[in-house]
Amino acid sequence: MADSQKQVVQWFPGHMAKTRRLIKESLRLVDGVLEVIDARIPYSSSNPELSELISGKPRIVLLNKCDLADGNTTKKWIEYYKKQGITAIPVDCRSGKGLNAFQGAVKTVLAEKIRSNEEKGMAGNPLRLMVVGIPNTGKSSFINRMAGTVKAKVADKAGVTRHNQWFAIGGGIELLDTPGVLWPKFDDSKVGDRLAFIGSVKDEILDTELLAVRLLEVMQEHYPVRLSERYKISGFEELQPWEVLELIGRKRGNIMRGGEIDTERTSVMLLDEYRGGKLGTISLESPEDM
Repeated sequence: MADSQKQVVQWFPGHMAKTRRLIKESLRLVDGVLEVIDARIPYSSSNPELSELISGKPRIVLLNKCDLADGNTTKKWIEYYKKQGITAIPVDCRSGKGLNAFQGAVKTVLAEKIRSNEEKGMAGNPLRLMVVGIPNTGKSSFINRMAGTVKAKVADKAGVTRHNQWFAIGGGIELLDTPGVLWPKFDDSKVGDRLAFIGSVKDEILDTELLAVRLLEVMQEHYPVRLSERYKISGFEELQPWEVLELIGRKRGNIMRGGEIDTERTSVMLLDEYRGGKLGTISLESPEDM
């Protein structure tokens, strides 16, 4: 396994092209757009086509899975969005953390629409938001939490939601769910890697061992202490990432007949533990990197 190997992540199934059309067609039905992104990779998990797609509609950003991200870095992202005139809220949709700020943010962002409705004698009209986001950022978890029951499909894998659905969540707010949509091409290979790290690209189309090696490369550079603490390893700073993978495999007892390390099993374990937050709170990008 060589460090120089490169696997460019590309994934744009037909249903995603359809989703892009549905977003454009459904904009006339909503007052604003709610984008759910992953707090660990706000830039990489935000669809760069979205600003063009939503045609200037008011926008709120949910920095989901904030419990898995570095808190200080998340604060920098909130300020980053504020400078762009976008309200960003750090939340954890599974536990409900931060979601108590959501309805107030909607009323603030859509204040002009509320005033317009009142002037037209339509004060009781619901405020409607389209929920968008790439696969596996937590759109369905958000809707389920706000609706108070499991009404939208949830799974820890990409590509679960397929059709537009409406949900009334109380407080005079209605949400329009849409399938997760990626963009046609990742021009930056690091963006593709980060999306694959968090599970937004289907594992079936990836080389899991190569992906694990790339994650270890990032961890070695930015979070070596987390690796050391989690896997009880030391003295790996000068090792190549694939050697660290083998070291972790040996530590965890992932050994096949003949003493060979089962790097595939170790890779799956590493990615699962990262996605589950077992490696600690980790942000893989900062506004300063943009």
